[in-house]
Amino acid sequence: MTVGKYHVVNPNDGHPLPDSHRVTVRVTSSYGNSYHYADHVNDGNFAYQTVEEGDYLACFTAANHSPATTITIEFDWKSGIAAKDWGSVAKKDSVELMEVELKKMLDTVQSINEEMYYLREREQEMQQLNRSTNDKMFWFSFLSILVSLSVSGLQLWHLKTFFEKKKLI
Repeated sequence: MTVGKYHVVNPNDGHPLPDSHRVTVRVTSSYGNSYHYADHVNDGNFAYQTVEEGDYLACFTAANHSPATTITIEFDWKSGIAAKDWGSVAKKDSVELMEVELKKMLDTVQSINEEMYYLREREQEMQQLNRSTNDKMFWFSFLSILVSLSVSGLQLWHLKTFFEKKKLI
């Protein structure tokens, strides 16, 4: 789970935010899939469940300004266990502090467990790749030795016939 909050910081405290301080926001995966898009906004939120591996990119763009304007954006991006709002969990369930901490620990353990299974799968894939590469190298080496022996045998045969024709042997 990934959540994010953003808002444009008002350069003039006490005054409304000027229209020139609106931004376009796009959140995309490393494969180019768009997970959030907002056009000409001052603030906003997004949340999505990641389904692709890799880095995710948040891009904030502002329209061309003449003269140039500096826009400051406050941005908070959370993923994984940090993305859960534990305060609202405690309020909703009206549970004690210890139960909330226990739920946090349980989620942490589950996250670690999922990561361990993922790493085991990756290790098995790597072992299979190593075995496959070793087998291919064995057959390549065997074939190289066979070709080398064949060439040396042909060279011996050629030299023998050459010397016999020249009557040196």
